[in-house]
Amino acid sequence: MSPAVEGCDVVFHVAARVGGWGPRADYWRTNVLGTENVIEACRRHGVARLVYTSTPSVVHDGGDIEGGDERLPYATRFEAAYPETKAIAERRVLGANDRTLATVALRPHLVWGPGDRQLVPRLLERARSGRLRLIDGGHKLVDATYVDNAAEAHLLAADRLAPDAACAGRAYFIAQGEPAPAHELINGVLAAAGLPPITRSVPARAAWLAGALSELVHLVLRRRDEPLLTRFAARQLATAHWYDLGAARRDLDYRPTISTAEGLMRLRASLDEDEHGERAGTPTSP
Repeated sequence: MSPAVEGCDVVFHVAARVGGWGPRADYWRTNVLGTENVIEACRRHGVARLVYTSTPSVVHDGGDIEGGDERLPYATRFEAAYPETKAIAERRVLGANDRTLATVALRPHLVWGPGDRQLVPRLLERARSGRLRLIDGGHKLVDATYVDNAAEAHLLAADRLAPDAACAGRAYFIAQGEPAPAHELINGVLAAAGLPPITRSVPARAAWLAGALSELVHLVLRRRDEPLLTRFAARQLATAHWYDLGAARRDLDYRPTISTAEGLMRLRASLDEDEHGERAGTPTSP
């Protein structure tokens, strides 16, 4: 890690092991030990600023979060190793803030857009296979983050970060500032891919039990791939989670420049381009 940061003024630590399933040791190795290595490398080479990409999941205790801000405490229980290890790593980053290394953590929520390899591909694959369902009708309010807005937030944080800056040693929620029912975002992504909306739904309790059963089957069979549904995913889909962005506006001057509607149009154009490229036999963007 050390050679990678040599000569840098600022480091953006955006790497992580993501997902709702897998051995805790794997998540610990990447998310906690990997972050400690980044901090150590920054100190060794005199890097003055470290911007860390965290997640709102570090404060999600399983219930609804509606308009919560950075005063929310870290969760005390986690249903997956991902949010648990990200919470530990975020604490390590913020605890490292001092006069020689200024640190800040950003918590972008549900990042999506062209090039996404997580949210969008999973939604599309499951919709096309007929396995996608809403939970409790998808009526809970959620907010998300278009990828360009997430990137802009990181640049704003880096520009303002300094030992005496208001953002030093602090975490910030980042999102669109457009909370809406979950089914609107899900069906908006499907429409961008030319797919019909999802209307079929399952109760939240049934989804959580299905996730628990899927995890148990994978454990018994010692499967390494992620189950179709996990407890973590079921809980996320069944609860409201949107955040007050006031602190990010105040300290980072964060203002989402790409609306959700415009983001969906850009996603549609990107998916169309990828599809046409595949049909023509030409390479598409990675």
